[in-house]
Amino acid sequence: MQREYRTISRISGPLMLVEGVEGVKFEELVEVELPNKERRSGKVLEIDRDKALVQIFEGTAGIDIPTSKVKFLGKGIEFPLSLDILGRVFDGLGRPKDGGPRIIPEVKRDVNGAPINPYARNYPNEFIQTGISAIDGLNPLVRGQKLPIFSGSGLPHNHISAQIARQARVLGKEEEFAVVFGAMGITFEESEFFIKDFTNTGAIERACLFINLADDPAIERIATPRVVFTAAEYLAFEKGMHVLVLLTDMTNYCEALREVAAARKEIPGRRGYPGYLYTDLASIYERAGRIKGRKGSITLIPILTMPEDDKTHPIPDLTGYITEGQVILSRTLHRKKVSPPIDVLPSLSRLKDKGIGVNKTREDHADIYNQLYAAYARGKEAQELAVILGEAALSEMEKLYYNFAEIFENKYVSQGEYENRSVEETLDLGWKLLTMFPTSELKRIREEFLAKYYDKFKGETL
Repeated sequence: MQREYRTISRISGPLMLVEGVEGVKFEELVEVELPNKERRSGKVLEIDRDKALVQIFEGTAGIDIPTSKVKFLGKGIEFPLSLDILGRVFDGLGRPKDGGPRIIPEVKRDVNGAPINPYARNYPNEFIQTGISAIDGLNPLVRGQKLPIFSGSGLPHNHISAQIARQARVLGKEEEFAVVFGAMGITFEESEFFIKDFTNTGAIERACLFINLADDPAIERIATPRVVFTAAEYLAFEKGMHVLVLLTDMTNYCEALREVAAARKEIPGRRGYPGYLYTDLASIYERAGRIKGRKGSITLIPILTMPEDDKTHPIPDLTGYITEGQVILSRTLHRKKVSPPIDVLPSLSRLKDKGIGVNKTREDHADIYNQLYAAYARGKEAQELAVILGEAALSEMEKLYYNFAEIFENKYVSQGEYENRSVEETLDLGWKLLTMFPTSELKRIREEFLAKYYDKFKGETL
């Protein structure tokens, strides 16, 4: 039985303290009725004997302490689920935002799901083609993997995430595939970009979008990734679909977490973020993966902007510990008009070896990316040397590597926003670039692959 209380004792920021409560549970939903009959919702953050600390989603401005009524609803945040969620746009708490009808649920799920038990996990080993050469060729994404994109303010991470959402697919298999997209703390313009891009390209038919705007409550922002994963888990593990989850921007999520932690007067950790930031991020990221005996899978690409482009900042630092690699965007490449500006040298996919090779991509894939990495790294060294000594001081071979690095950035890394390259095209492009060098320089490619592919692509124009 739901009981009403008029025992609000204190309000601080988005938090409200209610005294004299009985039988209240952690994470329970709360409804507050103001004297003018306006209703606001919230959830229980903390319980201490007969006191409950409540977080108000819409903010506490205008709540009159003596006359407002508080009702505890006896349940947590739930999201109604059915296949009708595909093709829809929701707000950060899962309420329809596109003017369409409410979802008639097949089932309702509490959004605070649990991470996948490590013992139940199946190893990721199936290649996902994104159509972006710098990812497919050098940092391959594998089904069930968590591969974040580390970006910076003003870099085109939104365009890259939209391109991946449009183009991602598993090779050689006609399987049900869906994209669950969650945006936190984005601007109205960014929201319109994503909705229009998904709608105009038809990608919306196999996707559902959850959008929390910058002027929406910070509390809603904390719930958004959990609502996203509740939808993804339903599609993947109950409907057998292969789901790609895109979350942007995790930095905004962490800022909201810090804001609430400060309002609760918690002891801060690094740079003011709560000490449990690692645990909180892990509770989200570890809901992605594959489960033994289940057909579906969840692959995760979280996107975060590094404050001041600092990789050692707590958010990218802790994310790197939880996930299997990272794709790093470079401001230098962006200034050089390379798009997408993916810096391949510090980028890494720790599961790349599991998703490539015979019957997955192509037999020469591993050798190609090893040789491209080595040649590009040497080319960057030659460019740095030329800055100090001048190009005239470089040897003929160093000049060749110098030119290779330029062409590699402009022809391999850079591609159109709507250019969808197959993995075959990406690998062929790699061979065309490497034929700039004599075979004596290609020490990381096995003889049988040199014999099979080198002459085939020698002399082809880029």
